Amino acid sequence: MYLDEAQDMMKKALEHTRSELVKIRAGKAMPNMLDGILVEYYGANIPINQVATITTLDARTLSIRPFEKGSISAIEKAIKNSDLGINPQNNGEVIILNIPPLTEERRKQLVKQVKQEVENGKISVRNARKEINDALKKLQKEGASEDMIKKAEESVQKYTDNYIAKLDEILHAKEAEIMKV
Repeated sequence: MYLDEAQDMMKKALEHTRSELVKIRAGKAMPNMLDGILVEYYGANIPINQVATITTLDARTLSIRPFEKGSISAIEKAIKNSDLGINPQNNGEVIILNIPPLTEERRKQLVKQVKQEVENGKISVRNARKEINDALKKLQKEGASEDMIKKAEESVQKYTDNYIAKLDEILHAKEAEIMKV
């Protein structure tokens, strides 16, 4: 029971880290790079992909077509206020985003950001290990056999090592993607 819970918690930490890393752009235009942007729409903050269709025109250009023409200025404002550092161009019907090539300095900043996200994922995995090990120690105090607890702790450690290794693989892949010119 505890081992399944440990694996679930670690899997969630891994998936969360992956979803956060997708938002970090690597120089190519991808619709999911706008996922974190919220547009003020009728008094509520709505994710940009729920108020517009986002498509990739080419490797460096995104097209954003609002479902309602009246929301085009709100979408434009949300993009300008985001941390993307991209200036949107608006022709009245569609917003065009030209993604500039990354500078060496910006690439290094992005790699730092990726490393921080992966470290947060590792911390979550270790916290899951600690939580499960604490629960196992409590079980031992309630009378569970010491051998059973030791085996369970070893399994939890194997899960931890496995998920940390997966996070390291993700880090190296994303780092290579960002540094590729």
